[in-house]
Amino acid sequence: MTEQPLPGDVGTPPEEPDEGEQAEDFEGPRRRARREREQRRAAAARARAIEEARREAKREATASVTASKPAGRGVVRGLKVLIWAVVLAIVSVCMGLVLYFTPLMSMRNLVIEGLEAIPRDEVVAAVAVRPDTPLLQIDTNQVANRIAGISRVASVRVQREYPSSLRVTVEERVPVAVKDMPDGTHLFDRLGVDFATAPPPPGVPYLDVENPGPNDPPTKAALAVLTALRPEVAGQVGRVAAPTVASITLTLADGRVVIWGTTDRTDEKAEKLAALLTRPGHTYDVSSPDLPTVK
Repeated sequence: MTEQPLPGDVGTPPEEPDEGEQAEDFEGPRRRARREREQRRAAAARARAIEEARREAKREATASVTASKPAGRGVVRGLKVLIWAVVLAIVSVCMGLVLYFTPLMSMRNLVIEGLEAIPRDEVVAAVAVRPDTPLLQIDTNQVANRIAGISRVASVRVQREYPSSLRVTVEERVPVAVKDMPDGTHLFDRLGVDFATAPPPPGVPYLDVENPGPNDPPTKAALAVLTALRPEVAGQVGRVAAPTVASITLTLADGRVVIWGTTDRTDEKAEKLAALLTRPGHTYDVSSPDLPTVK
């Protein structure tokens, strides 16, 4: 039985598609998928970059705000300190003006200490400050200089004591030797200052030098010996003579004589003399303290 071709069948096998067209139809979706993947990766990278940039901008803005806050607080604090300093300065100036020009803190009490031989009235006259004078108007240096002009004053200190006192502390000169002169007996302190003419105090030795004074070498040598003696020995000295700085002699009240010599090794000589005077004799020689002698 012979087969008849179906309608539309031309009697030839159907054409196969071209090999290139098959490749194009087969590779097209893969390429599209690859391109889409690349586009998605690129989009994701751009998104990450944008997010990182946003975070970085946020960090910088936060750091800027954080840094500006302490600076702002520091400026405010500095302004407060400056304002308070100005206020305190103004208050201090006002208080100073009030105290300087008003009797709020004025001198109502004059306290004088250390007087023995100097009359108080003489010191008050040297102070020369009217009562109720504001303490800040009193020049303590000028007051001290006026008091130091009194011959018996060795040193003086003047202090304001608020609210209303002026304190004067005086140290008087102490006579360590006397010398008879045509106008009377002159008193000399340990520095050789002739500070008064008065009757000789008991127990103060006479000074035999040619030109007594604080700048006279024999005077200074004789007084250096007197001030180096032990108290029990110094009380026995009736006269100290110093014709030169190398020939000092002491005459005790009972007539004994001490040959002192120079002022070298004065402390050693004073020690040896204190022991030597316990021995009987008339002349005690300590001019060489290594070989003291008694005659």
